[in-house]
Amino acid sequence: MTPSTISLEATPEDHQIAKMAALAIGLSLAEAAIPSPLPGIKPGLANIMTLLVLQRYGLNAAIWVSLLRVVAGSLILGTFLSPSFALSFGGALASLAALSLARHLPGAWFGPVSLSILASFAHIGGQLAIVYLWLIPHAGVAYLVPVFGAAALLFGTVNGVAVARLSAGGAPWGAWQSIQ
Repeated sequence: MTPSTISLEATPEDHQIAKMAALAIGLSLAEAAIPSPLPGIKPGLANIMTLLVLQRYGLNAAIWVSLLRVVAGSLILGTFLSPSFALSFGGALASLAALSLARHLPGAWFGPVSLSILASFAHIGGQLAIVYLWLIPHAGVAYLVPVFGAAALLFGTVNGVAVARLSAGGAPWGAWQSIQ
């Protein structure tokens, strides 16, 4: 029996997705090192990369970057298949679903900031749904909605402004332009 060889050809787009996913993973790991004021509240820095990829390469590339970031980040942090992974994966899926639907909104009215806020609310909504349906099936979870909603609004706005600045070439460093 002769051994078989599998040969995969990578396209330039595959290389771009890999670069963007690596940056998103790096941001995710950096964010894991930042102390959280409340459990479960994080700024979502890696979502900046997802939104940048969505703008530049489209939804399919953004899905790849987001899901690669969640899986690889959880493998590196040792949380793969844990409740933390389930929350991150569920939030990412909800966020991607919202961004997929948002593609049909008028672009003149919905820019990076509004899309980031929408994705942030969807992410938190997905996570709270998982918490309620799997981890803590109690109506008291609803008391967390205002706190997490305020965090989603704050961090969604900040990340959206970052995406808008990076898209407009307003980055103080040339990192975003150099990886394109």
